[in-house]
Amino acid sequence: MTEQQNSSAVVDETREAVEITPQPEKAEKKGKNNTPLVLSVVAIAIALASGVGLYSWGKQQASRQNASNDALVSQLTALQKAQESQKTELEGIIKQQASQLDESKRQQDALTKELDEVQQKVATISGSDAKTWLLAQSDFLVKLAGRKLWSDQDVTTAAALLKSADASLADMNDPSLITARRAITDDVASLSAVSQVDYDGIILKLNQLSNQIDNLSLADNNDDDSPMDSDSDELSSSLSEWRVNLKKSWQNFMDNFITVRRRDETAVPLLAPNQDIYLRENIRSRLLVAAQAVPRHQDETYKQALDNVSTWVRAYFDTNDATTKGFLDELEALSQQSITMDVPETLQSQPILEKLMQTRVRNLLAQPAANAEPAPAAAPQGE
Repeated sequence: MTEQQNSSAVVDETREAVEITPQPEKAEKKGKNNTPLVLSVVAIAIALASGVGLYSWGKQQASRQNASNDALVSQLTALQKAQESQKTELEGIIKQQASQLDESKRQQDALTKELDEVQQKVATISGSDAKTWLLAQSDFLVKLAGRKLWSDQDVTTAAALLKSADASLADMNDPSLITARRAITDDVASLSAVSQVDYDGIILKLNQLSNQIDNLSLADNNDDDSPMDSDSDELSSSLSEWRVNLKKSWQNFMDNFITVRRRDETAVPLLAPNQDIYLRENIRSRLLVAAQAVPRHQDETYKQALDNVSTWVRAYFDTNDATTKGFLDELEALSQQSITMDVPETLQSQPILEKLMQTRVRNLLAQPAANAEPAPAAAPQGE
């Protein structure tokens, strides 16, 4: 409406300008009245353009915002699905670990129960009958004495072990152990009656004989240089006996070239030059075998080795020599020495202590603990 009014005013003014002569003042007034109109039109155009621009920009922003919202919604949905799958997997893992934990707890409860039973048994033994340990110690010492006696034939150590076992029984101060102590005393007395063998002395004597081998003199039996046949070797002067003379000449030549001597059974066999070294080493090795058989109590091996040495010395060395005679006398004395001892085959105290161990210790260990409390039941685990 404002624009129509303005247009009407413009038309009226135009008509007046045609009819009346234009004056400069009125023209200036008309110029002034057109300026606001132009400005208004421009402002309206700018406002319309701005509105259209703002509308387009707002629409674009709205579309972008909707696209972003859709993307966020899709991401949120994917995250929710992943979270649900992880939650399900985590719940499965938790259930599996809970079952494993329950199994471990049951095993721990079983082990704890067994440990409590063992502790109860140990407490019962150590608290109610601590002296039973002394009885077990005595039984062990007696068994060890038997092992030393029969395996090593060590009478001294076996007797010392038996005395230690008797001392342990004495510390118990129990009158019911008199029978066991009496048996141990009898065993000690029987071991004291055993004749001891000086094993170290025998070995030292064998080593001394081994050092004397180089001082022995070989037998010299080469004094008889006569030939085996001593028939007359004189040649005949008759030509008709030339065959006999040739035979005697040949025989004389052979007698001087090769000498054969008669030897009886008591003669010493001959040795090749420098063979006495091997002979002495063989004798020394047999003495070493005899020395090694002493701590092993191998009486048969010991005597066989000494017999071999005696035979070789008598066969190859001068038995009239004083050194050889002394060597053979010492060898004969050693061969008469027995390297085994007549030790008792059993110990009286062993079965008695074994029976005491059966009645006082092992049965006590086999009994369940009287005051053992039942293990508490495991609380049920909630899933």
